[in-house]
Amino acid sequence: MINGLAFFIGFRFSYGKSQSGIASLIAILSTFGITLSIAVLIISLSAMNGFERELNQRILSVVPHGELEPVNQDFTEWIALLSKIEKVSGVVAAAPYIRFTGLIEHGSKVLALQIKGIDPKLESRVSALSSYVKREAWKNFLPNKHQILVGQGIVNSLSLKLGDWITIMIPSCHMEDQILHPKYIRLQLIGILNVNGILNHSLAYIPMEDAQKLLCIGSNITGIAIKAKNPFEADLLIRQVGEVTNLYVYLHSWIGTYGYMYHDIQMIRTIIYLSIVLVIGIACFNIVSTLIIAVQDKRRQIAILRTFGATNSLIRSIFIWYGLLLGGVLGSLAGTIIGSFIAFKLTSIVKIIEKLTGCHFLSGDVYFIDFLPSEVKIFDVAIIFMTSIALSLLASWYPARKASRLLPAKALSLQ
Repeated sequence: MINGLAFFIGFRFSYGKSQSGIASLIAILSTFGITLSIAVLIISLSAMNGFERELNQRILSVVPHGELEPVNQDFTEWIALLSKIEKVSGVVAAAPYIRFTGLIEHGSKVLALQIKGIDPKLESRVSALSSYVKREAWKNFLPNKHQILVGQGIVNSLSLKLGDWITIMIPSCHMEDQILHPKYIRLQLIGILNVNGILNHSLAYIPMEDAQKLLCIGSNITGIAIKAKNPFEADLLIRQVGEVTNLYVYLHSWIGTYGYMYHDIQMIRTIIYLSIVLVIGIACFNIVSTLIIAVQDKRRQIAILRTFGATNSLIRSIFIWYGLLLGGVLGSLAGTIIGSFIAFKLTSIVKIIEKLTGCHFLSGDVYFIDFLPSEVKIFDVAIIFMTSIALSLLASWYPARKASRLLPAKALSLQ
């Protein structure tokens, strides 16, 4: 009953018409500050969640989690080696590849990049490349047909379209004590890979058998790609795989090449959370000013409540509810609703702004994705909301305590 009465009186104090102009202005500014801070925090954390999701679903689904490459020996017996590697705990699958550098020429445009020879069937076990190929190109990607798959960024740079024939210049087969001219080959573009990011500018694939013939390496391969059950343990796993092979090999993991992206996302997430929580704290502590002014304005009402037998705890509860309802609850709810709505529509909103301004925020040849992603997590929203309420409660405690110690005779004498 006492708590209900405190809430009712606190509600009347908060939204009644008896507040002074300065108190109302400070209350409005405090509520607006809390609303804005919470909305920005939810949007920012949702964007970081979106980047992390895209890193996991795009980058880690396309690039190998680990790679083994021989130091001085050939990988001619790689078929037997695959079975050994896949028996290592934590390894999902392994696939061979051949990597070499070439120049792609189309018309008057030339582009240097690394080309990868793969076995489409084995590659599908370690990579989700097939899901990013337009049309049915992956099924038709077969050896001995002079075919190539390239990324969307390369297609845009060279002004290519499906079905075009492109010229690739690669080193000639090595012969001792001879200087040979480069080898020119013609390949047809049968598929375009679109991962919506920096990988679009570095992806080029041909069938592994074709790569072996072009490089005159017989059944040899460049290395073995590995897919890990837990990508974030790739460094440890790749060492275990290296020990199983009993060969001198170079060991690489995605953490060495793309791990900085994940660490940057985590660091920015922490910085955003700390900075915006401080802003929320500043906005919440404006409630202190509002309540101190309110205590001075409500001296007469406090004295009347005292006359009717209100206890210190009741007066204190009234002003705690006053502070929570005035800034904490209203500002927190408004900020949570506005921030969550914008976060859900963030990608679409940014695309509309890009069309209106003609400015592309994330360039695909610089960042690992070319759009601003967003993912709203209920846990993050709940933590932000509860943090705001807790800070509002803390800010309301001192003015409420001061109001509870106000004596009726002194309050009335100051009127």
